[in-house]
Amino acid sequence: MSIPGSSETRKLTDSNSISANTSPVHKFSIGHMLLDMGKITPVEAERVLRLQKESGLRFGDAALKLGLITEADIQLVLAQQFDYPYLLPGEGNHSPGLVVAYQPFGAQVEVFRAVRSQLMLRWFTSGHKALAIVSHNPGDGVSLFVANLAVVFSQLGERTLLIDANLRYPQQHEIFNLKNKQGLSDVLADRANVSEVIAKIDSFIDLSVIPAGTLPPNPLEILNRSTFDKLNDQLANQFDVILYDTLAFSSGADALSIAARTDGVLIVARKNSTHLNDINVMNEQLKCSGTEVIGSILMD
Repeated sequence: MSIPGSSETRKLTDSNSISANTSPVHKFSIGHMLLDMGKITPVEAERVLRLQKESGLRFGDAALKLGLITEADIQLVLAQQFDYPYLLPGEGNHSPGLVVAYQPFGAQVEVFRAVRSQLMLRWFTSGHKALAIVSHNPGDGVSLFVANLAVVFSQLGERTLLIDANLRYPQQHEIFNLKNKQGLSDVLADRANVSEVIAKIDSFIDLSVIPAGTLPPNPLEILNRSTFDKLNDQLANQFDVILYDTLAFSSGADALSIAARTDGVLIVARKNSTHLNDINVMNEQLKCSGTEVIGSILMD
């Protein structure tokens, strides 16, 4: 792999110049970033620079040839240079099910990027901001799906907000390792201000999450309050993409209430688990409520 910017690493020959008097260009060179990450030492950087001068290789290629770094290290540095954040295994304390964060170059992630592209073209570029993600059965994996989808939207540079609107069996606070003391339910019940419950996910530049919050005894009634419409409008002024994680259809009518606020729905089904008849019934109910079904996703 050829790594650009070898000419930007000349100051690395002096370990003192690494930490001081470094221009913005040098600061974000591959050599400097590898040093900051602890992937190489100043002494090893000098070895790389000598080989680079002798062979004409770029800095990253020379470091690879010496066996000081791996291809994964190069990918990590490039991701930072191009503002494409992802995480190493165990980093961030998020669920390992966030494959778009921990396995960003795998085939599975391309599926999420393809879904993102379709949604951008068919929904979000036509003036819409919010979308509900729904499934029929609790085991269809909708929570992890919407979490991964939110991450890939944030990686695109869209100001993305993921709202856990499953007020019975919430999971987003567990996926992103957040406290669930207050959240959506508390805002809708006037027990908290929305600014107090939005959690910025530091691992990703443009991702925020509103957890479900206190589990109410009357979730459907809470979701049907007029304050939900006002909240949705308020958030639409702050974010480019708003994704709602919802309760499964077979567990209650909560998703219908949320869909009425977003006007659009993406259906998630699981292969060899979700029955086609259930999808058809759910599709008809959503359409009868005035909600546009943008499409459906079949997950393995």
